[in-house]
Amino acid sequence: MDVVNATKEDIQGWLELAAEVEYLFGPMLDNPHFIDALEKNINRGSAYCVRENNGSPGSNLLGGVLFSSSNAPFYKIGWLSVSSQSRGRGVATVLLNHVLSLVRPSSEVSVITFGDDIPDGKAARSLYQKFGFIPSNELVPNGPEGGSRQKFILTIPDRGTKAIRRLR
Repeated sequence: MDVVNATKEDIQGWLELAAEVEYLFGPMLDNPHFIDALEKNINRGSAYCVRENNGSPGSNLLGGVLFSSSNAPFYKIGWLSVSSQSRGRGVATVLLNHVLSLVRPSSEVSVITFGDDIPDGKAARSLYQKFGFIPSNELVPNGPEGGSRQKFILTIPDRGTKAIRRLR
């Protein structure tokens, strides 16, 4: 499974991913802010995806992640999603391993994910915790669909300290 930079030919695939998870994230398909953010990340090379059969741009997307490094050493995972038929196959792990490989020590990576009270968000919370992200006490507004959110943080130490935890 290869992680590649998303291209404009992948936008339809991203919108299909978004359609599958709107019940968790809130409206995205008709949200110009989501589409603008997606295009901005594609243009700056910070939208990554896994395509079906390691296909060419425009192939079905198995998953995607938007990742911001513009404020290094503070990095941010803006959105990560895996298609329903690809869940449980390691796509999210591959995407997260990829973006963490772009992080330079000594840094911090943050992500806002679903609160404990969102049963369908448990897999996302578990994924981040497996990588060593810890829940923050910082208050985060509810998502646009009304569900609670929580910020998770991963601290990447200097190279001489503890290595980043990678999963297979």
